[in-house]
Formats: sequence, C-alpha cells, structure tokens
Amino acid sequence: MVKEYKTITQVAGPLIFVEKTEPVGYGEFVNIRLADGTIKRGEVLDTSEDVVVVQVYEGTGGLNKDCAVTFTGDSLKLPASIDLLGRILSGSGQPRDGGPQIVPEKMMDIYGAAMNPYSRAQPEEFIQTGISTIDGTNTLVRGQKLPIFSGAGLPHMEIALQIARQAQVPGSTEKFAVVFAAMGITNEEAQHAMADFEKTGALERAVVFLNLADDPAVERLITPKMALTTAEYLAYEHDMHVLVILTDVTNYCEALRQMGAAREEVPARRGYPGYMYTDLAGIYERAGVIKGNKGSVTQIPILTMPGDDITHPIPDLSGYITEGQIVVSQELHRKGIYPPINVLPSLSRLMNSGIGNGKTREDHKAVSDQLYAGYAEGRDLRGLVAIVGKEALSERDKKILEFADLFEDQFVRQGRTENRSIEDTLNVGWNILSSLPKAYLGRIDNKYIDKYYPENNAE
Repeated sequence: MVKEYKTITQVAGPLIFVEKTEPVGYGEFVNIRLADGTIKRGEVLDTSEDVVVVQVYEGTGGLNKDCAVTFTGDSLKLPASIDLLGRILSGSGQPRDGGPQIVPEKMMDIYGAAMNPYSRAQPEEFIQTGISTIDGTNTLVRGQKLPIFSGAGLPHMEIALQIARQAQVPGSTEKFAVVFAAMGITNEEAQHAMADFEKTGALERAVVFLNLADDPAVERLITPKMALTTAEYLAYEHDMHVLVILTDVTNYCEALRQMGAAREEVPARRGYPGYMYTDLAGIYERAGVIKGNKGSVTQIPILTMPGDDITHPIPDLSGYITEGQIVVSQELHRKGIYPPINVLPSLSRLMNSGIGNGKTREDHKAVSDQLYAGYAEGRDLRGLVAIVGKEALSERDKKILEFADLFEDQFVRQGRTENRSIEDTLNVGWNILSSLPKAYLGRIDNKYIDKYYPENNAE
C-alpha cells in the first residue's frame, strides 16, 4: 500500500523537507500532489531518521505544508523507445513538440550502470563532422569524449548544430543518431535550435532534450542523464552509433552549485561542490565502445569558460576526464572567421588511432603535423613583426607569415552550412602547403609530397 505524507515542514528554494517517514532510499522518485490535484515530481536528495530532503524537478512554486508526498520506492526512469527519434523533449523527458507521450519499450534507470573498464574497446573509427579544424587536426573518433571549450558570445551553439547536422561515418551504412541535450539555454537559442533541426531534416535521426534558462535548475541536473540513457538505449539495444552533444556543461555545474548552496554544503573551489569532479566523471565516462557490441556512444560536451579562463574549475576538471579539447577563440571570432576554432591549444588524444590508410587517408597525420607546425611558427612571427616590423624578417619568415594568414582564411574559415569531406579538408591543407617551397615541408615524407603536392597533380 502506497502511503501519502502530509508532513512537509519546510520549503526552501528547490527543496522540501519531509518528516516522520518510514525508511526512504537515496535517489528515490517522489510524487508531490498539490491542493488542485497537480502532480509535481522530485527525487530524494538526503535521507536520515528525522527528515527526508526532496529536490523538486518542476520547481516549488505553489507548494505548501498541506501538499501530499508519495515515495514510489523506485528511481527516476526514462521511457525508452525507438520512437524517441525525431522528438523534442523537455529536460526531464516530457514532450515539448506537441506530440504524444512516449510509449516505452523499456523503462531505464537514468543513472545507468558503470561500464566495466575491461569490456571497453579502444576507440578507432573516424567520425566526420564536416569541419576541417576538427576532422583535419583534432579528429573525433567513435567512443571518444571530446569537449568544446568556448567563451561568452562565441558561436558554440552554431558549431554544435552544424556538427549535429553533418556528423557521419564516411562509407558506413550503419545506423547513426544524434542526441542533443541543451541545458539552461535561452528561449531564443531553443527556437533557433528547433528550427535548424526541422529545416535541415536532421531531426529525423535526432533526439532533442531542451532545458531552458527559466526552467527549474534542478531539472538541469537530470537532462544530461536523460540524454545519455537515451544514447545507451539506441546504441546497445538497437546497435546504433550515437553522438551525444551536451551544451552547456557550465550551466549544469552552476545548477550543481545552486543545489549545494540550498543544502548548505561546504563549498570547494570558487563555490562549486567538492564532488563536482566525480559528478562530471559520471557523465563523461558514459561514452565508449563495448567489446562485442555493434553500437557506440560518442560525446561532445560544450562548456563556456567563465572569463575565458581555461584554468577555471569546470574546464580544468573536464580536461582531466576527457580525451582532449577543442578551443574556440575570441581572437579568430573578432576577425570574422567561422568556426573560430584555434587548433594550437586544441587536442584530440585519440586522433592517431582513428586516422591513416583505410580510415581517412595515408597522408593525414603528416599533413596535420605540417599545418600545425607552420601555423604555430606563423603565430610566433606575428608577435615578432609587432616589435621589429615585417621588413626585418627573412624571406622564409615572410612566407611562413603568409602561410599563417592562408591557414586561417582557407582552412579554418568555412561556411556555416559547408560540409567538407575528409578528402576536401586534406586537399585544402595541401593547397595551403603549396604556398611554401617543398624544402620547408620537413614533417611530410617525400612520397606524400610526390603524390599530393598540387603541382604534381596538375593535368
């Protein structure tokens, strides 16, 4: 028999405090019935002999001490179904597109199950995003977690939507899906995202979770878990390869800090809870490839660095857990370059296992290394020119300086709807390298220069 408790003693922010209950489990799902019959949902956040603390997903507006609380004895679950594809849902999994409720094929615990490290396979299959600065120099691999570090006012949402539209595994006939989870975004951003998905037809193979800025912060804490549970269902029950895009992880961490303050926890660095590392790891580590399983889950978390500070706790901790980072640059954005991705501080630690002959192209690694080296030297020379002037440079230095400008204008810059294949990306790289004499290409084997250097390809 299910018991209703009318023993709410306090409502504080997103929390309610319930006394005189029978034993209640941590993380247990809760229904709260208001006087008008409306049901709000919540989760047990803290439990003791005297009091149970419940966080309310839909906010505590309208709650009072006369409301009835029911403990279900179960944790929050996702109604998993293949029909999730093509749907736009709220951060807690409720339809936001005017469609019907999801009829579940399976009810899945949103906290998932830890993946046995021994059962993990090494990620090594290339995912093409159509963006040269990612595909060419910071390659994304199936099963990888590769975050995008951005700043306020930068077009990370545009980049995320472009990746969601364009991501694919070249030459593969395997089923590919995108799970897009937005946390704490504005109504304008949400409308833009939904219009983009619907206009381009990308919604057919996508599941979208939208938690808006005016939605309760506590709902933000379950949005990525809903998204990742959906991804795991599609990957491991339907053998799909799923790309999960999470934006914005900073809003998620702010919600964590807000909840910590409501619970009067002792804060750690910059007011964030001390368990933030563990919490983020619980999200990021749900990416991977399992041996013997056809499906995979790949993650691109996007976070805005407060004050463009890469040492801030959120990017700092994310960098420890993930396999690299893509850094979006204010400087390139001010130049009007899209996407403003700075390849120098960017890194993909799994790149080498996903490129090369039979995966991308035999010359990929050499071209990437040469482009990176040339651009890094060119950036250094810009600082020198500011001091001594361009006339003081040698002929070689002038060519390298021109190469850096070409790299930004032709390799980094591309259209917002431009979907470059890996062949196109590498060919653009070779065209830029052809502005340098062959003698300067010290990082590329001569056999690749003979085969791909543009003058040798002239008909």
